Amino acid sequence: VKACRVPGTPAAPRDRAATEERLLAAVGTVLARDGFGAIGVNAVAREAGVDKVLIYRYFGDLPGLLRAWGRSGRFWPSVDELLAARPGLLALPAAERWAGFFAHFIDALRARPLTLEVMAAEIVERNELTAILEAEREQWGEQAFAVLGGPEMAAQPHLRHVTLLLVAGVQHLLLRARRIRVFGGLALHDDADWAALKRSIETLARQVLPQAALTPAPPSRGP
Repeated sequence: VKACRVPGTPAAPRDRAATEERLLAAVGTVLARDGFGAIGVNAVAREAGVDKVLIYRYFGDLPGLLRAWGRSGRFWPSVDELLAARPGLLALPAAERWAGFFAHFIDALRARPLTLEVMAAEIVERNELTAILEAEREQWGEQAFAVLGGPEMAAQPHLRHVTLLLVAGVQHLLLRARRIRVFGGLALHDDADWAALKRSIETLARQVLPQAALTPAPPSRGP
């Protein structure tokens, strides 16, 4: 005899986790396809194929669901993701941390076309929900600077502005890549050109953090 759950009783942890995953996936799908103007409890529940009451039960309300989506790693690469991708990063000199952060940031956003679609929608439409994702990114920025910056960055406050300009520049190039293939001679769909951009950031890191430059190659020794 197949067991049935009595309506109104709590779902099993495994069932709840699976439902939460479906709802979080549905948020991104609806946002990218229909924009922020179409996001709502009914639209997300319909996309996920679940009863909308589960959104209130598991996330409190629609803003709560969107906050969970923003923190889930689907939308924005977390600092923990960076640290997992580059073991030992925090032990490296400041310039290497800086260059390593941008290399991962570029790769992570290139791997998230859905994020780029959402970011493009944010530019033309601002509401309570876009403000939630904006706040999530601001918190990410503070965490990234605190974790990866270290005393070297704190001693040179202008580097925060340089970092922000580079973060904004990377985002702009990737948003442009949705519609065009070349920007300023950079082939936006070419891995080799993105690798060259990362090397340029490494060169900049040596210049702006000269006291903690990238580890140089050992000098050759003559006979």
